[in-house]
Amino acid sequence: MIKFQELRVGDYLIADNDGDKRRGEVVNLNGDEKQVCVDNGAQEFWYETDQLSPLPISDEELTRLKFHKQVNDDGSVKYMKGAFRMVIPAEGSFSKMEIWYRDEARHIINPISLHNLQNHFYEMTKVHLNEESFD
Repeated sequence: MIKFQELRVGDYLIADNDGDKRRGEVVNLNGDEKQVCVDNGAQEFWYETDQLSPLPISDEELTRLKFHKQVNDDGSVKYMKGAFRMVIPAEGSFSKMEIWYRDEARHIINPISLHNLQNHFYEMTKVHLNEESFD
């Protein structure tokens, strides 16, 4: 389950429609009813927050979001999108990360989900992180 207050339009997550779980994008929020409208690529549908699950951050998801990957000599991995940077300690290890954009840096010491990364990205760049955002 995802907390309603964590979600923003444009966030990616998993929506469960009677056992049919699909990756989708938040397209609308109803604060009065605490419902979330998700587009799963085939249709838009309103969900309760208990029907939503976070997407883990993965190399596949970051590639889909057009991040460029660089493996460093020390085994750490840097992901880059425009002036936004993210470094993880080792390939596939997204439990800790350092993110920065221009002169602002953040140290993430606990695992976060993709929608949380999207929210950090927006707070730092003022641009929504999605498949269409800048390279």
